[in-house]
Amino acid sequence: MKLLAKFFKNDSGATAIEYGLIAAVTGLAIAAAMPSLKSGILSTYTTIGGTMN
Repeated sequence: MKLLAKFFKNDSGATAIEYGLIAAVTGLAIAAAMPSLKSGILSTYTTIGGTMN
């Protein structure tokens, strides 16, 4: 019985799951932001390339 109570009080697994969820949400936010950043990055590199020629 003590072993079962000790098992349910252990929070280390919950912390790992929380960090995993934070990483997943961050990855989704980055993936969602990429299309809107694409045009700005492309124009910057085009400007730099034109200046170097």
